Amino acid sequence: MSTTDSNDDSSAASSLAAARLAAIVDSSYDAIIGKDLNSVITDWNRAAERMFGYTAEEAIGQSIIMLIPDGLQGEETDIISRVRRGEMIASYETTRRRKDGTYISVSLTVSPIRDSTGKIVGASKIARDISAAKESEHRIRLLMREVNHRVKNQFAVVLSVIRETSRRAKDPVEFEQQVRDRVMALSRSHDLLVSSEWTGASLVDLLQEHLKPFGHDGQIKLSGPLVTLLPTAVQHLGMAFHELGSNSAKYGALSSGMGGVSIEWRLSTNDEGRHLFQVSWDETFPQAHLAEKVTTGFGSVVLKRVAPQALNGSATLEHQPGHTRWTLEAPAESSLVRPLNDRMLNPSGEADHKST
Repeated sequence: MSTTDSNDDSSAASSLAAARLAAIVDSSYDAIIGKDLNSVITDWNRAAERMFGYTAEEAIGQSIIMLIPDGLQGEETDIISRVRRGEMIASYETTRRRKDGTYISVSLTVSPIRDSTGKIVGASKIARDISAAKESEHRIRLLMREVNHRVKNQFAVVLSVIRETSRRAKDPVEFEQQVRDRVMALSRSHDLLVSSEWTGASLVDLLQEHLKPFGHDGQIKLSGPLVTLLPTAVQHLGMAFHELGSNSAKYGALSSGMGGVSIEWRLSTNDEGRHLFQVSWDETFPQAHLAEKVTTGFGSVVLKRVAPQALNGSATLEHQPGHTRWTLEAPAESSLVRPLNDRMLNPSGEADHKST
């Protein structure tokens, strides 16, 4: 083979390698930017166009400073100094500015570019968009703070449950059972909130979750529009429904196959134009003498004071032979997640829910 043929083959191989490299760079999902030692852009791939909004024609020949926000431009001076010394700058996180003026979080890696003699003539910069990851990190931090806040609130509620139960329990066995039942009720509300990332829970779901342990589903009727409760309402109404259900299972309609429980809720507007949320527990049963049980103990504290105060509302607890009625009224903004609409405020548009 002649020297000419050998050179031609070498040239062809070099051209092919260069073409392959160019194709890789051009198809990369990361922005790959070349610049000289004066920070002037020399290379700009398609991903850089997508990420920063400048076409290659607009970017090449311009200073890389156009991508760096005010206050961070000292980064470029440091980068160029390190590149001149032959250092590779490992991935680090920073912020860059797009053509439209918005900012983007990026991870940058910078490497020196050398010519055929080994002299450093510029730098290659790879920028990866980490905006989604940063947003996810921010969301996780917010959620962790919220969870921490909620857990501390739960601790306070549990301590209150223990304190109030201990004052009224007749013996250690009764105390242990009542505390266990009430903490489990708090846990059921907690599970609903966790599943929604603490945004709230459906009132129907809350009722079904708290009344399920007592059985007698056929004696329970739920009726009202579809509403989503705020986390505070989920926790405190959950406690109220547990106390009412527990009392009913021991002394009222849910202790046998006789009688029934009707739980209704509605939304209304008062004379001042304020939206109100109202919920009632209406229970009838044949054992007339047992109706008084609900008005004593920790349950009455929850029903008449704790739950209504938590929702900035008011409540009444009435008992007659064979009949127990609890009603709560509170501002809708203190109780509900979703904004009200005409259908929700129109009684004829209420959706009727029956337990199964």
